[in-house]
Amino acid sequence: MESKISEIFIPGPAGRLEAKYFKSKKNTSPIALILHPHPQYGGTMNNKVVVDTFNTFKDNNFSVCRVNFRGVGKSDGEFDNGQGELADAAAALDWVERENFDNSQCWIAGFSFGSLIAMQLLMRRPEINRFVAISPQPNVYDFSFLSPCPTSGIIIYGKKDELVPYANVNELNKRLNSQKGISIDFQAVNDANHFFSKADLALSKVLNKYIKKETALY
Repeated sequence: MESKISEIFIPGPAGRLEAKYFKSKKNTSPIALILHPHPQYGGTMNNKVVVDTFNTFKDNNFSVCRVNFRGVGKSDGEFDNGQGELADAAAALDWVERENFDNSQCWIAGFSFGSLIAMQLLMRRPEINRFVAISPQPNVYDFSFLSPCPTSGIIIYGKKDELVPYANVNELNKRLNSQKGISIDFQAVNDANHFFSKADLALSKVLNKYIKKETALY
């Protein structure tokens, strides 16, 4: 029987969190949690980039979860300027880890505002050993808390990102890649804007290649 994607509710700090979850049939499969863009600009777990990212992990045999932050969709609570959203992400990761206590790897992924929350969670949870940050906004949010960044990962951005000047992405790249013991891939997608509107396949391809490379070791 094919595993299917379930709608679930996770107990969160502000009430229940609506989520979609796929459980891999493979024992010790890696796990991933995916975080969506800014709730006040229409971000939800059904955002196309978030869904494509979820499916790419699913197709690589991960047990994977995408979650609506508080106040989004059927999730309880209301927007909390990042602090509450970080607590929501931590609760969702707890849930996925309990469901997959024998996981071989733990990944966190986020798109736009979700990538900020993902990187903040990464700093607090030593078991996370890979990250995926899609369209981060170092011109809007301060990423200096990544010093040092504890683990390797990939940052994917659009060459035509209309919200983030390339100089800011490049500065983040330089700062992270000067750190020892980790390797961070910066991947530009040529015709992509901030939302990867017409470059969704290119995004999935970059992500799929990175996931395959990093899970081959396990």
